[in-house]
Amino acid sequence: MAETEDTAPSYPIPRAAGRPLDPPPLLRELRERRPVSRVTLWDGRTAWLVTRHEDVRQALRDPRLSADVGHPSYPFFSEGQVATRDMLRSFIRMDPPEHDRHRRMLTPEFRVKHVESMRPGVQETVDRLLEDMIEAGSPADFVTAFALPLPSLVICRLLGVPYADHDFFQRCSAVAFDRESTAGEIRSSREQLTDYLARLVAAKAEHPTDDLISRLVTHQEAAGRLTRREVVNTGLLLLVAGHETTANMTALSVLDLLRHPGQLELLRERPELIPGSVEELLRRHSVAHNGLPRVAVEDIEIGGTTVPAGDAVLLSLAAANHDPRVYEDPDRLDVERNARGHLAFGFGVHQCIGQPLARLELQVALATVLRRLPGLRLVHESPQEPDCRHSMTIFGLHSLPVAW
Repeated sequence: MAETEDTAPSYPIPRAAGRPLDPPPLLRELRERRPVSRVTLWDGRTAWLVTRHEDVRQALRDPRLSADVGHPSYPFFSEGQVATRDMLRSFIRMDPPEHDRHRRMLTPEFRVKHVESMRPGVQETVDRLLEDMIEAGSPADFVTAFALPLPSLVICRLLGVPYADHDFFQRCSAVAFDRESTAGEIRSSREQLTDYLARLVAAKAEHPTDDLISRLVTHQEAAGRLTRREVVNTGLLLLVAGHETTANMTALSVLDLLRHPGQLELLRERPELIPGSVEELLRRHSVAHNGLPRVAVEDIEIGGTTVPAGDAVLLSLAAANHDPRVYEDPDRLDVERNARGHLAFGFGVHQCIGQPLARLELQVALATVLRRLPGLRLVHESPQEPDCRHSMTIFGLHSLPVAW
């Protein structure tokens, strides 16, 4: 049912049956009719949902919108998230100047030049995973064989986390990202991850190696710029976010291309289009599909609507990235499109610090998969609903059966 002036639809808004990879149709309606509108959260509270590209972009730059998870009006997506709000505090859920202080310590690790130096290692990892998948034989689950281990291996190498523990932290992070997890389940998973990182950081303090966590301990904690708890929280954020987001984008990208064979063949014929196609796929899928939570700390006008101080705000990246004012025929996959300016990584001071690494992994993964597996296809010839992560705050696929 379409929203009226007297109703506020439940949020998150479900996707349409038969079109699980597209943003919900109601988002499109709201963007055109009421681009700043009320929605109802799981607990009955309301938030302002912002859906137009220009409005979302401007809002992400406005210091009157707070990202502080400690604010009493901060919008959560489940009871489990509320119950563990004390464990969610990392620099991405802080405001300047505290946010800026933490971010500056990580900036050198994610500069484009430094990340680009990782390309040979990422290529080697991609090649090895594909060789293992091919050797194991067709068919295979592309998620478990390739899309999930790739970013996990890369972020483990960067942080200095033993990849042998990947089953543990992937299992815990899956619980933490699931809106259907209970408060007890989320707290348990986060406590296990925190304890794990605390032990790892303590070991790095005693015997540092050439990795990011060791540098945080020896350069930042030792100089009094970070506490031990802050080092642990930063390591936990990078570990979880570093594999969840890219793994799901990789699987979604391959599924989308397999569903559009003309676009897939164009990339095979013109591999120079790969970097631009990654931007187009990021635009289309925006895996933070529930939006970015904020709280108005002052009265603020967004898209002609006054949002009072203290109100919760949700900035819809999915709706913004499908705004026809910015992208012609936005629901169409076009690997030749200039998709720069999309908001899949956010915008402003909180823009994703790991985006150069995500872009690198996606570029290398897609180029190599298309080259090495010319016969890649979906196992199921007839159209069917993919195994989507609808209940997760990071959208993606639980599995992707493929053959070649």
